[in-house]
Amino acid sequence: MHDNTCLSCGACCAAFRVSFDRSELDSEGGRVPAGLVDVENDYTCRLRGTDYARPRCVALVGKIGEQVSCGIYAERPGPCREFAPLAEHGIFPAACNRARSRHGLPALPVAD
Repeated sequence: MHDNTCLSCGACCAAFRVSFDRSELDSEGGRVPAGLVDVENDYTCRLRGTDYARPRCVALVGKIGEQVSCGIYAERPGPCREFAPLAEHGIFPAACNRARSRHGLPALPVAD
């Protein structure tokens, strides 16, 4: 088992828009805190901060590339859960490197 590189990275949380179905909100029976989102339309919302010119999720805690954590890890929405499901085993999607390059971090080996 590898160390979880995500705990020292956080680049994905400050690189991509995180939109998801409103049914994931705690106010709709889901788990994502409604106070941390912006509504996009009748069906979708996004984590606040992820649609800025320099995105950074409002739930991201810490310094990118050094030590980070998700303030709502247990309640995070589907796109966050699905982004790099094998990262803790040292298997990363190519999107990790796109996010890391935005923050001047070195590339990781990616899964084929």
